[in-house]
Amino acid sequence: MYFTIIGGISNSRVIAAEPSVRLRLHLSAKFGSGRWRKMAGEAMIRLGDGTLEGAELHWFEAHGIGRVYFKRKRNLDR
Repeated sequence: MYFTIIGGISNSRVIAAEPSVRLRLHLSAKFGSGRWRKMAGEAMIRLGDGTLEGAELHWFEAHGIGRVYFKRKRNLDR
């Protein structure tokens, strides 16, 4: 489902670092080589139908490349 991040991401943390990132070869081929990490954090998001909710997000990021492939994992009770 499509969503937009409203505001910033809080409580971000590293889930997996370079050798443990399963999509490392795909990410390097598509976006360039870098120190890829899988990250998690919390943010307010706006869903496609316009509703706002807090959610836990997962994504990949590398220095100099940025954040890619955001995925909503679960809703938060706020």
